Amino acid sequence: MPEVMEKDVKLTVKDFQSDQDIRWCPGCGDYSILAQVQRVFPEFTHKKENYVSISGIGCSSRFPYYMDIFGVHGIHGRAPAIASGVKMANPKLDVWVATGDGDGLSIGGNHMIHMLRRNLDIKVLLFNNQIYGLTKGQYSPTSVLGQVTKSTPHGVIDSPFIPVSLALGAGATLVARTMDRDPKHMQEMVRRAEKHKGTAFLEIYQNCNVFNDGAFFTFTEKETRDDHIVYLEHGKPLVFGKQKDKGIRLNGFTPESVNINTGKYSASDLLVHNENDSTLAFILANMIHNPQLPRAMGVFLCDERATYEDELENQIARVKSKKGEGDLQQLLDGDETWVIQ
Repeated sequence: MPEVMEKDVKLTVKDFQSDQDIRWCPGCGDYSILAQVQRVFPEFTHKKENYVSISGIGCSSRFPYYMDIFGVHGIHGRAPAIASGVKMANPKLDVWVATGDGDGLSIGGNHMIHMLRRNLDIKVLLFNNQIYGLTKGQYSPTSVLGQVTKSTPHGVIDSPFIPVSLALGAGATLVARTMDRDPKHMQEMVRRAEKHKGTAFLEIYQNCNVFNDGAFFTFTEKETRDDHIVYLEHGKPLVFGKQKDKGIRLNGFTPESVNINTGKYSASDLLVHNENDSTLAFILANMIHNPQLPRAMGVFLCDERATYEDELENQIARVKSKKGEGDLQQLLDGDETWVIQ
């Protein structure tokens, strides 16, 4: 576990703000994500020198420059691999990955799924804007069907990833979703990620106001948000709508939206969220396929199992107790070597 700082040390937002000029486009949703992380980090109890931010390539991947903590700006898609190595080498570090829908799910998709399945104690912030922003507007693995981009002038024809479903399928032990325009909710999701012991995957809907402006406005804007978003709260029924008159019930395994003010259904008929239920998590994640259903925000799944780095340290300790400390030179000079003539 990361080392805990001394009780008399009080960190502030400024402690996590670097001296680098922020070079995102004016109005970009990345500003909000950075701000919320910087506001929440001082609440945690780790020593500042134990924080590490790791990224690949993309607009989101400038994140380590703007956090006044240790950081690695890696190569395209390799942030999960770098982060895994950092965490295994020093489990005391509090490791955060900042990645985008292209960096994390396209070239980095293989690295991402294996980091998730191993359950290293790493926190992933996936900025999803459904476009390649840094390289000027090509379609990404989360671009929607029919979306016209510079690389799909006649519309996207392949089905997009649902990042939450992918993370669930890969075995992440905390999976959540939030939005750049809901700062309080985002702060709470960052807190949940930090609190979790294991891989935490947080998808963040992030507006690219240059190449894909308004992609999530149905869910983020005040005029439409309440009727198109349902917030997931453990142990509470799924109620939504401006008048809180709508809810989600299960018809078998199929979720459906119902009105609870007509007399046919009441709050007792609604689905009650259980963030420990992986089957339910998949059902809620895949509501995205039905445009008549609201988009779920919050923690889909929170599971507990041994972390990879703990299992690795335990394994090393067991082997050492049986065979003693290793000797690299002895290994190189041992029987399992040969000379090429």
